[in-house]
Amino acid sequence: MKTTTILLVVLLAIGAIQGLIYGLMLCRTSTIHKTAHRFLAAILFFFSYRLIVEILHFFGLGGNESWAYYVLLDFDWVYGPLIYLFVLSYLTPNFKFGRAHWIHFIPVFIEVIWSFYIRSQNFYWDGTRESLSWLGYWGYAAWMHHPIRYFISGGLVILYAFKSLKLLNSPPVTSGFVLIPQRVKWIRWVVLVLLVFSICFIVFVLVEYLFFDYAFNFFGYPIFIGLAIITYWLGLAGFAKRNEVAFKKVEVLSEEDTRQLESIVEKIRSKMVEEQLFKNPELTVSDLSEAIDVKSYLVTKAIAQIMDTKFTDYVNELRFQEVKSLLASPEHEKYTLLSLAFEAGFNSKASFNRTVKKLTGQSPKHLKDG
Repeated sequence: MKTTTILLVVLLAIGAIQGLIYGLMLCRTSTIHKTAHRFLAAILFFFSYRLIVEILHFFGLGGNESWAYYVLLDFDWVYGPLIYLFVLSYLTPNFKFGRAHWIHFIPVFIEVIWSFYIRSQNFYWDGTRESLSWLGYWGYAAWMHHPIRYFISGGLVILYAFKSLKLLNSPPVTSGFVLIPQRVKWIRWVVLVLLVFSICFIVFVLVEYLFFDYAFNFFGYPIFIGLAIITYWLGLAGFAKRNEVAFKKVEVLSEEDTRQLESIVEKIRSKMVEEQLFKNPELTVSDLSEAIDVKSYLVTKAIAQIMDTKFTDYVNELRFQEVKSLLASPEHEKYTLLSLAFEAGFNSKASFNRTVKKLTGQSPKHLKDG
């Protein structure tokens, strides 16, 4: 073996071994995303399988003269469906794989059956076209000498990658759970990397087929090196996130509870506007609950559940709006921004700066500049 070939085999082997190891580890996770981790493990297993097949080719196994040719069937059409089901199950708490999901694997069953059929033609081939049926002959020619299956494989990944990105942009809503967007950013990167890789894969195969007589050597090496790197990276990414949960549980309110909390919110807003309680720099939940004659825990719950915010954030937003209102009045032009902030109820410069940055993404200075 040449040195470059040995290095290539080692690189592919590292990717395959890491894929198998991380896949096994992901299968052992028990978080709410355990089904998603199993789909990710399946992706790693099939990537590793493909790398192992390529490694065997370097050792003379896998050709139509060896036993491995009849055992190592094609599973290239499985990647797309697995990527989509990985994303779907990750975004769906307590996901259950059901009959409706099997439809995504119909192309995979077709590929496996067809791959077995094509490989079995070697048992009938005696060197003449007449020894094979019409379907066997033309099927073999199309399957083994044209990149049809690779185009379908790449196309399925591209299709399901776009379906996955659509899911990530509009995640399914599950009662009792709220998705934490920051914790699914890594999944978007996974999908994008596989999407770009598949596009490059199709381009490489097309160039190889059209201009290099489909030798699949020069362009094949970068593809498998890329697959090894992605397998290694994907295993690391999945392993690092194996215990992370992308959802937080929230209380599901009854209609009666919802009406009660909505009524409390109306009282809060009314009292805040009428008496401008937010201008009190020492305002607490207890002060507000006393002002509207409602227990403190119900005030906190109403703000969290109905207004989807925290007491401090709600009050500081009212103070921020008051600052903007004061700035719009000509009679306040002579005052500094900080003095207006104190007038609106902020109790410190730091608190004011944090609120402005959080609500506008800019420093307080732009308020007067604008």
